Amino acid sequence: MVDIATRVYNHKWKVDQIVRSLLDTDFYKLLMCQSVFRNKPDTIVRFSLINRTKSIRLADLVDEGELREQLDHIRTLRLSRGESTFLRGNTFYGKRQMFRPDFMEWFEQLRLPPYHLEKRDGQYELTFEGSWPEVMMWEIPALAVLMELRGRAVLKDMGRFELEVLYARAMTKLWEKVERLREDPALRIADFGTRRRHSFLWQDWCVQAMMEGLGQSFVGTSNCLIAMRREVEAIGTNAHELPMVYSALADGDAELLQAPYRVLADWHEEHDGNLRMILPDTYGTEGFLAGAPDWLAGWTGIRIDSGDPATGAETAIRWWKSRGEDPRQKLVIFSDGLDVDKMLELQNRFRGRVKVSFGWGTLLTNDFRGLVPGNALDPFSLVCKAVSADGRPTVKLSDNPNKAMGPDDEVARYKRVFDVGPQLSMDVVV
Repeated sequence: MVDIATRVYNHKWKVDQIVRSLLDTDFYKLLMCQSVFRNKPDTIVRFSLINRTKSIRLADLVDEGELREQLDHIRTLRLSRGESTFLRGNTFYGKRQMFRPDFMEWFEQLRLPPYHLEKRDGQYELTFEGSWPEVMMWEIPALAVLMELRGRAVLKDMGRFELEVLYARAMTKLWEKVERLREDPALRIADFGTRRRHSFLWQDWCVQAMMEGLGQSFVGTSNCLIAMRREVEAIGTNAHELPMVYSALADGDAELLQAPYRVLADWHEEHDGNLRMILPDTYGTEGFLAGAPDWLAGWTGIRIDSGDPATGAETAIRWWKSRGEDPRQKLVIFSDGLDVDKMLELQNRFRGRVKVSFGWGTLLTNDFRGLVPGNALDPFSLVCKAVSADGRPTVKLSDNPNKAMGPDDEVARYKRVFDVGPQLSMDVVV
């Protein structure tokens, strides 16, 4: 096991490359990329870094030269032979050859496109623009770099023993969470913490702790590189990016209303089984389910990623019943701002009513709250989103208006088209 404190201490004289591989990304990025490669390879998309926590002035903390060095390094990465073999030959979700030969040939030659970086009002404006399959692969590594550089900036003046104690306390904190979770053997939990992790080494340690501490209750990790190295399942399906871009490309309100379903129709052609998970909240869960075609009710389950999670699950249960489906045979994946208390609460509430699983993210891989003075390592909400497609702005409404994004006039239009009424505002934890 890596001595994390020593490696962090050594950052003072030798900067580790933060992103080690193109596989150091979330599995759903690869699945979505293959779908985009097949269906919309020529769409020009622009991604942008968005710091929702304005009080964290990243440009004042993170050295621009160091940031550029890390981003430039990512542009040199290509799949290794072993990584390609892993994707070509492994079984994912019970399916052999999940990734088609034409996609793999393209991915093996991929070099991430250029980026644009500048400072503005204490924040970094970091953008990527180009063909959708290429630029979408920037999202996760860009977030990982910014999050880890922020952590390094906070830790750079700590001595060797101080770092040893810090990581010992963080390990104890996580292990206490694991001990509480393993009291309920029915729990099913995956690591979803790549995008806002403390560091790659820390995420890897967290996965190993979950493997040992939770046994069969730990079902895998979203991180492809860690899944390959630790021989655990790679977990993931799709994200808001797909309906956001499809919707931006829609001509007129009628096409816009159908865009989220066209996304899933394309997905339906490519995948089956547990990959058929609905993410309904991009433009409001209630409206999405009310207008959903009947064939979607037969899908495996739903992922709940915003709003009150219990309300979202109850909405899904009512919808399945209204479509003649047995909710007890359906899977609900909770993935928004989770920690131990919330997971145990949701598990108990929905036990026997649906199959329950959890995608545990930032508060698994980046919970250093209270461990350094001034809470300087507390996690914060940093995202990298598609903001335009073929020159048209994208919009996300969410079930939590505090997560909404897009130009005001377009947000108003989308609310009208998708009939989104009053929403309950909730704090964005991470």
